[in-house]
Amino acid sequence: MEATNLFYRDPALYDLVQADSTSAAACRSLIERHAPEAASLIDFGCGTGRDIALLSEHYSCVGVDLQPAMVEHARLVRPGLDVRLGDMRTVRLQECADVVVCLGNSLAYVHDNDGVSQVFDTFAAHVRPGGLLVLCSPVSPVLRKETMRAEITVPEGVAQVAITYVWDLRTQTNTMHRVWSLPSGIEVEDEIHRRVLFPLELERYASIAGFEIVAMEDETGGELVGSSAYTVARHTR
Repeated sequence: MEATNLFYRDPALYDLVQADSTSAAACRSLIERHAPEAASLIDFGCGTGRDIALLSEHYSCVGVDLQPAMVEHARLVRPGLDVRLGDMRTVRLQECADVVVCLGNSLAYVHDNDGVSQVFDTFAAHVRPGGLLVLCSPVSPVLRKETMRAEITVPEGVAQVAITYVWDLRTQTNTMHRVWSLPSGIEVEDEIHRRVLFPLELERYASIAGFEIVAMEDETGGELVGSSAYTVARHTR
């Protein structure tokens, strides 16, 4: 993953660009609505710990991430957090929480069906009976044919980014290719491959692992019209 995503090679840049992310606020809103009594939370795919730094103001939090550089950065800049190295397909912390979350499209980096099943088993192994799962993931592909262009502030100035998307229906993989023109004059490319799980697929994986879907919303909190969604499920076992 570090080889394919510039942000994962540079966790400090990731934190800078994602500073205005609303995912923690959206997650807390869903928890308050569906599990207002929740006191503990485990975040799988926590990255630099940006979200659990905010969520830890309201819950006892543990974060887990696969990438050593992200975990090291989290421990360095957010030393008060409990952030651990682990693969969410196989990790077992030997503890449970009232809520498990998986934000930032982390699930989309698991491309094979068996791996997705393993992740849902991990969710089930770490949530208390009746507890909540909050998941943010792609539910439809980005199908833009034209190149998108954006300006992103980096420590050295403003970078120009050209973004293109490719959709592979057979593997349900949406590939985002980015060309970064950095203020230094250096050009950097990265390519991110995300598995799209359609809503009924998510419901099926959740059901097999013992979860019942209670909400599935667009990122804005409304009906599903965008490429990503928040899925909320309750553990029934």
